[in-house]
Amino acid sequence: MALSPTAAQRRVIAAADPVSGRLKGTETQLAALVRRGLAFRHPRPPHDHFLTPAGHRIRETGAEPGAGAGSGAGAGSGAEVARGDSEGAEPARGGVFAARIGGEEAAAGDAGPARLREVRSAWQGLLELRRMSHPDGATDRPCGWERAHLVQAAALALEAAGCRPAGPDGADGYRVRATPQPEAVAVYGPDGTALRDCAATLERAGWQVGEHTEPRTRARYLLASPRKV
Repeated sequence: MALSPTAAQRRVIAAADPVSGRLKGTETQLAALVRRGLAFRHPRPPHDHFLTPAGHRIRETGAEPGAGAGSGAGAGSGAEVARGDSEGAEPARGGVFAARIGGEEAAAGDAGPARLREVRSAWQGLLELRRMSHPDGATDRPCGWERAHLVQAAALALEAAGCRPAGPDGADGYRVRATPQPEAVAVYGPDGTALRDCAATLERAGWQVGEHTEPRTRARYLLASPRKV
């Protein structure tokens, strides 16, 4: 579990660039934020430091880092989102951000400003992770973390673009689900228009998308995979 940042470290976080999350501070301060999973050091010169999604949340809301913020994806790769790829979708617990995959019980404040800030911060953190991961610094195609967390990655792209996730009845928005196919998720929508909107959103986010029909139910759905080149 991550240690809470000190007052001095909070001031460094508060002064971060609101879009990129670029940090300024002493080497000691920045190294301490990295150890707490709240920042990462860019591997290419000039080796600037940037906020992780956990660090963005502290800057935006003043919240304490959630459980797991100092381990796993949060500290190692610069992206801290909880897995949510089961068919029975449940909201994340313990303060870890999770994009809405559709089918969850709506949490209080999910449609409010705080949720919008969380989604925006998570998406900006993911774009920075793409920039950090690709040799040419590109942000137009998914990175390794997204390929390892397909459902959450696709759901974050959809939610960040303003697409509406389905409620518990699954009838009023998108639903992202795992599939047996490697590197592919299924996306369901309430109607053809919503499905086309989801397809366009994922394509803009660097995914390859095809529309298919389930043989048994005749329901239309998208099969989406991260684009490689």
